[in-house]
Order: sequence, then structure tokens, then C-alpha cells
Amino acid sequence: MDDSVLEREFYMEGAVAVARKLLGKILILRSREGETSGMITETEAYAGREDAACHSYKRESPSAGHRTNVMFGPGGHAYVYLIYGMHRCFNVVANTPGLPEAVLVRALEPRGGVELMCSRRGTSKIGNLCGGPGKLCQALDITLADYGADLCGGRIFITRGEDVPDGDALATRRINVDYAGEASGYPYRFVIRESRFLSTRRYVV
Repeated sequence: MDDSVLEREFYMEGAVAVARKLLGKILILRSREGETSGMITETEAYAGREDAACHSYKRESPSAGHRTNVMFGPGGHAYVYLIYGMHRCFNVVANTPGLPEAVLVRALEPRGGVELMCSRRGTSKIGNLCGGPGKLCQALDITLADYGADLCGGRIFITRGEDVPDGDALATRRINVDYAGEASGYPYRFVIRESRFLSTRRYVV
């Protein structure tokens, strides 16, 4: 297990490449309550202006107050937003400035601070503790205040963890993006195939 923090260069290849490489990496958050962490088991790439499922679809540049503005900056920063007005989603900005792409972290295998995560989530069921974007944000206490956070150091960061061999990884279509037409079928979701710590086993064969 490699505990070194991922450097900026890791995040500059574009969302699809970064989404695959993030499998097996360790997401860590340090708060006043303690440190919590988990191994990334499931991601989804959102590939910018040409991807109809991406928040930056057809957007040419940042605009005042728009939630996607951080996506237009350099990779390795956090893009955090709300869905359904209540659940937070944690994304990693991926690619070089001006190319607004991001990777949604969909699930983690709990590693550190499990008791604290269980308390935050109000559950003792480890298998479902971080099994979804909203659940993992609640467990690690990722909030809207983390929007734009530098993931190369500070309160929230990602370490190298371990590499996941191609034979243990699987690319599938993304979850709940049927509105995106043809883009809904892009194989931009990546999972550790045999992990029991996924948001869903839909499309995993």
C-alpha cells in the first residue's frame, strides 16, 4: 500500500483515464472529529462539453456563480454539488485548464475511522456504509464547503493506495443518466468487479 499523496499530474489525463486509475486509490478526509478514509471501488467519468451527461455539456467557459466553474480549472480539485436538494456528490476535476471534465466517486470500501463513519451515517452495516455518492459524502463529512478544495494536500486528499489490474476492473455504462441519449450508453463507469462495496451491481457481470 502506497501512502503518498497523488500529485497534480495524475489528474491531467482527462476524466475517462483518471476514472479508471482512481480504482484502488485511498480517499482521506481529516476533520476535528478524526480521520476517515476508504478505498475507491467505483467511479464515473464525465467527459466535458461533448458528453450530454456532464454538467459542463456545451458550456464554453465559466460564468458568474455557476457550479461548474471549478471544472474549468486544473485537475486535482474537488467539485461538490447537491442532488435532489439534499445529497452531496464528490467529484474530482480531471484534465487541463479549459477542458471541463470530472470524475464522480460513487463508492468506497471503508478503511479508516469506520466507527466515526457509522455514527455519521446512523448504521452499523459496513457493506453499505459508503455504497453511493451521497452515502460516502455523509460518512466522510464531505460538504459543499469542500467545493474547490485542492486534493493534493489539506483537509481532503487521495493517496496512491494500490493499482487494480485490468482483469479485476470493469467498465460499464453509467447509472441514472438515461436523459443523456446516446451518451447514457458510454462505458464510463469503472468498478472493481468483485468488490462487495459498490453502489449497485447493475451492469456488473
